[in-house]
Amino acid sequence: MKRSRVAAFFTSLSFFVIAALAAGVVVGALAQEADAPWLTGGLGLVESLGQVWLNALRMTVIPLVFSLLVTGIVSIADAAATGRIAVRSLTVFGVLLVGATVYAILAGLGLLALWPIDPEAGRALLAGVPADSLATVGEAARTDGLRAFLASLAPSNLIKAAADDGVLAVVVFALAFGFAATRIKVELRRPLAGFFEAVAETLVVIVHWVLLAAPFGVFALALGVGLRAGLGVAGTLVHYVAIVCLSQIGLILIIYVVATVWGRISLGRFARAVAPAQVVAVSTQSSLASLPVMIERARDWLGVPQTSAGLVLPLAVAVFRITSPVANLGVCLYVAQLNGVELSLAALVAGGLTAVAVSIASVGLPGQVSFFASVGPICLAMGLPLGVLPLLLAVEVIPDIFRTVGNVTADLAATRIVQGGDGQDEAVETA
Repeated sequence: MKRSRVAAFFTSLSFFVIAALAAGVVVGALAQEADAPWLTGGLGLVESLGQVWLNALRMTVIPLVFSLLVTGIVSIADAAATGRIAVRSLTVFGVLLVGATVYAILAGLGLLALWPIDPEAGRALLAGVPADSLATVGEAARTDGLRAFLASLAPSNLIKAAADDGVLAVVVFALAFGFAATRIKVELRRPLAGFFEAVAETLVVIVHWVLLAAPFGVFALALGVGLRAGLGVAGTLVHYVAIVCLSQIGLILIIYVVATVWGRISLGRFARAVAPAQVVAVSTQSSLASLPVMIERARDWLGVPQTSAGLVLPLAVAVFRITSPVANLGVCLYVAQLNGVELSLAALVAGGLTAVAVSIASVGLPGQVSFFASVGPICLAMGLPLGVLPLLLAVEVIPDIFRTVGNVTADLAATRIVQGGDGQDEAVETA
């Protein structure tokens, strides 16, 4: 019940943020047309307030990701200890997640090559973002050799790397720390995991507080965009939403193929099985809210026994976010082209590794929280600026629908794959 109230709150907040984005751009554009010196002169103050809000979000990224990674790895290890079906489920999840990450990079680059950002519109959008937030960070995007990339994974001073936004090094250390925690005594591991869970929950509360000011923060940033660029930026935001949504639609279509081939089930039957769960996903934007329907459809339509569905699907909802790397890398690749950053192979590898890691770390977070907590570390790992992310967060409500639909579809596909077409097909097919 508590999670549903939180989801409802952030859904309603999303509309206020979108309204603030539109209002900021319109007011700024009108001021530009009216040539109002008093408003133009106050642009610096408005930008400073928007930058304060952005920094308040940014300061939680590294400790939040670290804490969530540690608790996520410990929970996965605990789940794996429950039996063979859990281990098989985690294996299937891992294979699908890696495949989705490779697809994300190829699809993101391909879509932007076929339908690139209009240079003038892109410059207009960036013109309204504070200049100090557009400086690239990290070395990943400027790394030419594998040697330098590998060296960045294990810096001599982790604290300094974190202070310098070396998020990939922090992610690697968090992974090592989490796996090491699974090797210590249970009576020691539980309080350790409890500590990091408490840290993560505390940071999420802080992020909630910051997001309460999201309409004001987005309005402040959008006002600067409108003053400098006018209403033309709307086209760039629509283009961004289309690119991210198309990449996720492509993933969903691939999931249908994978479920048919690997899960040994007809395409029509799988499509009819997942449709009701997808409807719930669209209406709630919550995989957790879709869980009861998913269990029922897996049992009655996919031939999965109740006991297996009752284990695999809750585990999938807890740790499996197949759309996370696809959507998050799509955002980062868009930010890269928007800022004219040429990404090296090392930067793409860094982004892919970080995307896989933070897909675990984003478990249980509301959409707007997970957007910055997930996309921010990947941008930092790839050496990309974060300044435009609040404007993209404002329109996240549309891509988030496809995130949830893709996750629900993949959860049911993975459940069928884990069970296998081994004579358990007891479902009654109806037209």
